[in-house]
Amino acid sequence: MRHSQAALSALSRRDLHRMALATALAPWAAVGALAQGTPVRWQVNPFSLGVASGQPQPTSVVLWSRLRIHEADAAQRAQGVPVVCELFADEALRQPVRQWRLSADPSRGHSLHVLADGLQPGRYYWYRFVSGHAISPVGRTRTSPALNDPVRRLRLALASCQHYEQGHYAAHRHMAAQDLDLVLFVGDYIYESSNKNFKLRSHESGMPFSLDEYRARHAHYKSDPDLQACHAAHPWLMTWDDHEVVNDYANDLDRNFTDPAVFLQRRAAAYQAYFEHMPLRLGPDPKQPSQMRIHDRMAWGTLAELWTLDCRQHRDHQACPDLMRGGGRVVMGCDALNDPARSMFGAAQEAWLTAGLTQSQRRWKLLAQSTLMATSGIQTPLGRSTFTDGWDGYPQARTRLLQTIADARLSDVVMLGGDVHTNVAAQLRLQPGDERSPVVASELVTTSVSTRGMSQKIAAQIQRDNPDIRHARSDERGYTLIDVRPEQLDAQFLTTPHPVLSQAALGVQGRWSVRQGVAGVEPGT
Repeated sequence: MRHSQAALSALSRRDLHRMALATALAPWAAVGALAQGTPVRWQVNPFSLGVASGQPQPTSVVLWSRLRIHEADAAQRAQGVPVVCELFADEALRQPVRQWRLSADPSRGHSLHVLADGLQPGRYYWYRFVSGHAISPVGRTRTSPALNDPVRRLRLALASCQHYEQGHYAAHRHMAAQDLDLVLFVGDYIYESSNKNFKLRSHESGMPFSLDEYRARHAHYKSDPDLQACHAAHPWLMTWDDHEVVNDYANDLDRNFTDPAVFLQRRAAAYQAYFEHMPLRLGPDPKQPSQMRIHDRMAWGTLAELWTLDCRQHRDHQACPDLMRGGGRVVMGCDALNDPARSMFGAAQEAWLTAGLTQSQRRWKLLAQSTLMATSGIQTPLGRSTFTDGWDGYPQARTRLLQTIADARLSDVVMLGGDVHTNVAAQLRLQPGDERSPVVASELVTTSVSTRGMSQKIAAQIQRDNPDIRHARSDERGYTLIDVRPEQLDAQFLTTPHPVLSQAALGVQGRWSVRQGVAGVEPGT
């Protein structure tokens, strides 16, 4: 009898626990049932592009997915599709936090952007999307620390330039497995172009010009499982370079000198497709769709402040162009380079950055932009060369920025870049290459995820002719792991030989450090 009563007591406790859990989850169960009970009946799971999160703040983060609708479900394309986004406090998805009912609109490519707000600073969350009986993969994200939190560490991965055809995404597979706070991607997320001489795998279509063509290119890149895994594992911060639209474009001008009104229509299509596939808060300006703000600013407690900068949309056209083909080129003796009015960022972004830098009270100032800032010209019998698409093509704008840093006595400024498909560690002086000129900032540039680089012979010559460049390797692909602490910033160049094969492993190419209070890079340990 006592045994039966004990069993009954245990059964009652289990039942009470289940009832309490059911009551706590009742609102979520109702939403789940609503999502499952919609008229949508998918033949093919529409969440094949995965999930992503980005632009974390202390109390918010952007959650993203996009429905990729298969031919078997073509009837869903012309209408808004009901979707539920669910946010949880645990990996097992047993502690619901919030949910959102959404409509995936065809005018935005059935993309989904949720500003998940009202969250706790400095903690992890898990999320997923549901439509009918289709469920997305689960992503993990995190909010940034509270603004006054004296955090002791920031770990980020710096990456750029991932030409799908020229190699596999071993770098993203490696990043996905790391203990990171965020991924910082600084441009060339897609490539509009192709080169038959360097193909390991192929784009699905030719060069994009229209919105649908840019959507297809982004979707093709997003289909890569290693890239999906990296997006699902970490929140991302992003900026762009040129290949998200077309190679070497500058503001409203492309290399073919296309009528600016026509080119801006293409740029508007590219910008909309970019927004539709990224975890971003803001999209193109509804009144001027060829414009879209990408530059932003984020604090990591009191430890660091990070700016993502736009080097394409607002810049002046390249100086001394070839009248047969525009864009960047190597020149010598170009007087227009010294025009003080020329800008890489545009006047408004320059003023915004100057105000932010000079007012920042955080220890480390990290400036993420798309390319190499250190001078990289080569001495030739005809004089010193200048590549007009990079910072060497905008020397007065570079001097203005470095002078701002010097005047404000900001010793802990680190420029973070990509674009050149080369790992670079460099000093930044007011007068490049002049040892009498003070070092005012440090620079770390990551190699490409997959895109081929220049020959190592040329990279070595650039380093010889530019003593401020302490490290230059263009023969390997990968990413850069950056570990920021109050007393020091450490960087590891993690790489694998080119071209990147599907099962490639990454090793350490080099280690470089920046000590707090001391501008310039030095070998790490």
